[in-house]
Amino acid sequence: MANIKKGDLVQVITGKKQDKGGDRGKQGKVLDVLIDQNRVIVEGVNYVTKHNRVGQSQRGTKTGGIETMEAPIHISNVAVVDPSTKKPTRVGHRVEEQTKDGVKRTVRVRYAKTSGKDL
Repeated sequence: MANIKKGDLVQVITGKKQDKGGDRGKQGKVLDVLIDQNRVIVEGVNYVTKHNRVGQSQRGTKTGGIETMEAPIHISNVAVVDPSTKKPTRVGHRVEEQTKDGVKRTVRVRYAKTSGKDL
């Protein structure tokens, strides 16, 4: 089971400080997890400019130009944010029994280690 999932609120814990043009300390929602590359794309973090070739669409409108987009950041450089304290925390897993339709089932649940709340 992964520690960071799509939709989690994470904070950048490494890199340049925010006041010096970096992203350290910024918080954002995970848009995508690239498992094979061990990277995540975080909303509002690690912006890059991408140059697209100018072309034409079917209707004759111009496409392309310069656009800004989020680039992937390594998964070790972000930490999940604790929902109660709004600070970065480690993630743990615990085994719980849940009953659904009269059937007991053991399920692994993620929780924030400092507060113990479920994520």
